[in-house]
Amino acid sequence: MTILQSLLFFLVSFFASVVGAICGIGGGVIIKPVLDLFGWASVSAISFLSGCTVLAMSFYSVGRSMLAGERTVDLRTGTPLAIGAAIGGVAGKQLFAAVQAAAPDPDMVGGVQAVCLALITLMTLVYTLKKDGIRTKKIDSAALCLTIGLALGIMSSFLGIGGGPINLVVLFFFFSMDTKTAAANSLYVILFSQITSLLATLATHTVPDFAVHTLALMVLGGIGGGMVGRKINARLDGRAVDKLFTALMAVIIAISVYNAWRYLGA
Repeated sequence: MTILQSLLFFLVSFFASVVGAICGIGGGVIIKPVLDLFGWASVSAISFLSGCTVLAMSFYSVGRSMLAGERTVDLRTGTPLAIGAAIGGVAGKQLFAAVQAAAPDPDMVGGVQAVCLALITLMTLVYTLKKDGIRTKKIDSAALCLTIGLALGIMSSFLGIGGGPINLVVLFFFFSMDTKTAAANSLYVILFSQITSLLATLATHTVPDFAVHTLALMVLGGIGGGMVGRKINARLDGRAVDKLFTALMAVIIAISVYNAWRYLGA
């Protein structure tokens, strides 16, 4: 990969992480489909690079929030969700490896990811547009939180997106969180799922080939984007975050549909 391509990866990571920190979606849901669109690296390499970038951004955002004494993360709910997501991160990584091994063509894995991401994001968009008329729940069972976190971890790890819009919808519906509280808790869950997903990759010796300078630039972009996104989030109200979130999902759906066609239909 050329230096110019790596710099473009840095810019994608930075701006995706800015939006990810504002909305609580981690940034991977933007990074993964956009980098797939370029086609400059393998599907597995992009998933790995995206996951590492999201890990760096969420680590900074969550750590900075806790050091500042902010109370936006509900530890009673967020911790079992995060533990479930951590376990799910390992399971999702194994699912990805199984699909990759079974696929006759490496592009097929990217196509499956793109289709799943498009469908999940579409359902999330529909829910977001209609959420004012939907009656939400208030789950406080640790076992249910663990189960929900497990499902979130599997999806995020398999798709290589960190967390994505589905995290917010789950927090909206099952826990009646407002937009900004859901964003903070989503990043907390993403942090745990990405840590275990990375450790599973290292433990199973399935790290794909990639340029080290590309990873370094993307991680810097993730941290820098997290810094800027936190500052912007503090100045926006929940309605503005909702509008940004909705517009973002429409873009993700369009890119994912195109990627699915490119991988599977072209």
